[in-house]
Amino acid sequence: MTADTRRRAVMAARGDTPFDLLLTHTRIVDMATGEIRDADVGIVGSLIASVHPRGSRNDAHETHDLNNQFLSPGLMDTHVHLESSHLLPARYAEIVLAQGTTAVFWDPHELANVLGIEGVRFAIEASRNLPLQVMVAAPSSVPSTPGLEMSGADFAGEEMNTLLGWPEVRGVAEVMDMHGVLNGSQRMLEILQAGLESGKLIEGHARGLSGADLQAYLAAGITSDHELTSAEDALEKLRAGLTLEIRGSHPYLLPDIVSALKTLPHLSSQITVCTDDVPPDMLMEKGGIIALLNLLIEHGLPATDALRFATLNASLRLQRNDLGLIAAGRRADLVVFDSLDKLTARQVYVAGKCIARDGAMIEPLVDTPLTLPRDTVRLTARVAADFCMHIDNAKHGVARLHHISGARFTRWGEIDVQVRNGRVDIPAGFSLIWVQHRHARHAAKPQIALLEGWGELRGAIATSYSHDSHNLVVLGRDPNDMALAANTLISSGGGMALVQNGDVIAHVAMPIAGMLSELAPAELARQFRELRERSSQIADWEPPYRVFKAIEGTCLACNAGPHLTDLGLTDGSTRQIVDPLISYRETPDTTQ
Repeated sequence: MTADTRRRAVMAARGDTPFDLLLTHTRIVDMATGEIRDADVGIVGSLIASVHPRGSRNDAHETHDLNNQFLSPGLMDTHVHLESSHLLPARYAEIVLAQGTTAVFWDPHELANVLGIEGVRFAIEASRNLPLQVMVAAPSSVPSTPGLEMSGADFAGEEMNTLLGWPEVRGVAEVMDMHGVLNGSQRMLEILQAGLESGKLIEGHARGLSGADLQAYLAAGITSDHELTSAEDALEKLRAGLTLEIRGSHPYLLPDIVSALKTLPHLSSQITVCTDDVPPDMLMEKGGIIALLNLLIEHGLPATDALRFATLNASLRLQRNDLGLIAAGRRADLVVFDSLDKLTARQVYVAGKCIARDGAMIEPLVDTPLTLPRDTVRLTARVAADFCMHIDNAKHGVARLHHISGARFTRWGEIDVQVRNGRVDIPAGFSLIWVQHRHARHAAKPQIALLEGWGELRGAIATSYSHDSHNLVVLGRDPNDMALAANTLISSGGGMALVQNGDVIAHVAMPIAGMLSELAPAELARQFRELRERSSQIADWEPPYRVFKAIEGTCLACNAGPHLTDLGLTDGSTRQIVDPLISYRETPDTTQ
């Protein structure tokens, strides 16, 4: 925003000079009052210069008649990992801009866990000069659970001070090490102090926290949370003073959350919305923030409230006083809707220019020249024997093992298994999970554990996109299929693969940091959709769209319960690495 633009806006508002653009016959959704009112909007450069009665001005270089459609500020996403779209930022921007999202708060901790500080630098450079307002956060979760996993980097106070000193970095990204916060780990003390001294935002990740622990988490200086687990959880966190970031990646919670919010006498300005993680096929087919708002409306939230969560409330949270309202002096990022019953962006204006119409960009975005980070899966080819579970120094007998029970929400289990020639027979109803460090920071052997709750997998599933350390993860029962799935990703530089009966039945290559693709969005979405659909040949899922959400989070050691990481079988509650072997006894070899 130049001083000249601001001066011209003042003159145009007074009628001393014409507007650059005049939007007429609009029905403004007023986020300050909740009203829907008739008005015209005058724009100078990137700035709203005037909001005035209909027909009171006609002096403009260009006029757009909006034909009584609804005009809203541009939508804002208060917490997102762009990496979950597996698209480069410019391609991601083209999709969400056309849907009406004009600003996002990006936590690039997936990239940072692979590339370190250079991952954050890449995020900034890749999103520079886009019409999408990309606000980047300094990742605090590199890794998310120190001591239980190892990623490609480690961030503590020094790294946070460096990142928070960059003008493009707007705050501390979600603080996932809840145990470290509550128990005063030196690393978390340094990270939080860096955030507090910077005067910038500190995002939370308060999954499962309640009572005294929740109060203690806030006392550390953390001010938001998107890890809502129920309506009661949402209300407790709102009453505690956290800014809620209602997220679209967990839609099954929305009906109860909406019902709970409607019982309140006043809907706080501390309620916002976010997507968190949206894969490419769902981003294109259903949408990001726009899909979440439509679900909230469908579940009974008034459209004016849903829009306020994504506009004025979001701008307050993100400390962007230039956004979030249709008012003189604000940036002219605007969305036109033809209905408030179901929101569909008909036109999108960014900085006073119409850039999208009826769900598509008017012109494609120009790519910023970038050096893309490749060759980050630093592993040699695996063999089938790597995917067999062994008991050291055992021959024939019975071993009692700890195992992981459940998919999204894991529990500890124990089971007796047969051991033959030192190798574990996988019990009926079980599969294996295998994790290998891929960042070349340690040479520990692959880790392997029994997995219950996924059934007997009819093939193998592999991913190099595994929150949050992004090591190579393979699930399956057959060692040959598991080896082929792993090697497919090693040779392609990362991604996701499905293997069955010795054949690769689906594969999405993600050679950029092992998590991003250069493919056009439509092609990447097609490949991802095929991957999702074919996953039903290997695993029984209901609904099937959750399969990769579960796989991507199955090693997330900061969550309660057992998780396998590159360092071993971990307990997210006690912060311990647990030996899978409880006991073993030799028995006669009955195969002779």
